[in-house]
Amino acid sequence: NASDGATIITVQAARIDAAVAIRFKDLMQEATDGLDGRIILDLTQVDFIDSSGLGAIVASMKQLQPGQKLELASLNTNVDKVFRLTRMDTVFPIHNDIRTAVSSHAG
Repeated sequence: NASDGATIITVQAARIDAAVAIRFKDLMQEATDGLDGRIILDLTQVDFIDSSGLGAIVASMKQLQPGQKLELASLNTNVDKVFRLTRMDTVFPIHNDIRTAVSSHAG
């Protein structure tokens, strides 16, 4: 789903944890392969993330090509709290919702 030079990837899972972290990373690599520019991860459906999930998102960012940028949108309160407690909010641009993410040209 591309919009204003940004590709939106919607996570279709309630949890990003140890059970799905490796699969998540693989799917992200497939989804971002051949893209360029901004990639916005829509976390609307995610209500739980643990350190494995954080690691998978960081790994996904690290496997991006030069010029690609990973941003996050629509974090619920629990997920947002995890990102802030771990200072991951300093690593990723975090947007309140998809509309804000698309209209902001972070970076």
